[in-house]
Amino acid sequence: MTDLSGRVALVTGGTRGIGLATVRALAEAGATVVLTGRDEARAKEAASAAGAAAGLVLDVTDAKAVSSLVRSVAKEHGKLDIVVANAGIMQDALLGMIKEELVDTTLSTNVAGTLHTVQAAARAMMRKKTGSIVVLASIVGEYGSAGQTVYAASKAAVANIARSAAKELGRSGIRVNAVAPGVIETDLTAGLSEDAKAENTGKTPLGRLGRAEDVANAIRFLVSDEASFITGQVLGVDGGLVL
Repeated sequence: MTDLSGRVALVTGGTRGIGLATVRALAEAGATVVLTGRDEARAKEAASAAGAAAGLVLDVTDAKAVSSLVRSVAKEHGKLDIVVANAGIMQDALLGMIKEELVDTTLSTNVAGTLHTVQAAARAMMRKKTGSIVVLASIVGEYGSAGQTVYAASKAAVANIARSAAKELGRSGIRVNAVAPGVIETDLTAGLSEDAKAENTGKTPLGRLGRAEDVANAIRFLVSDEASFITGQVLGVDGGLVL
């Protein structure tokens, strides 16, 4: 099993779904994990349930808040080795029905929020000249999806944040990668009809929808020493859905 003993990790949006599964996976591997969420009670409850060191409140759209929290975590634990920028939202709308509010909310959370997190993480990691950052992209960002134009655009941006940051930060010993989940059974996809789930399952060579743990395990690999020569990659975790 991957050993992350002695590592300090921060996972944004870590109170449920892929984020919570990632917190659990990193903690089980020995890392000291801090998670964040929008709701204080839920963040603390999730931290306790997943074996995290702390659950803190954070709105990733607030650049100053992100910077302050990252500095605080690094100061308290003496370093910051791993950051998983998981916080994000998904709101569907057909092209002709997209409202300005949906665009603003999606881009400020998924794109700006990820960028704020990566920027703050890089600053903290520069001091030690080492670190690993993983951001959450999506196969939708790579291949598009009807009714998800804004979400797809945001996740395409996230993937390219990873690629560009990797090129910039590599010589400082900081790796940046992305995972691109397929259809994963989480709160974000709970609204899918049974017909839609069956259709996606039928299109997936592995014959099932993904689990949050499938993505968390990929993230755990990417932040480990086993992936020490991997950076700037967008790793699909989709059961072969887009082969």
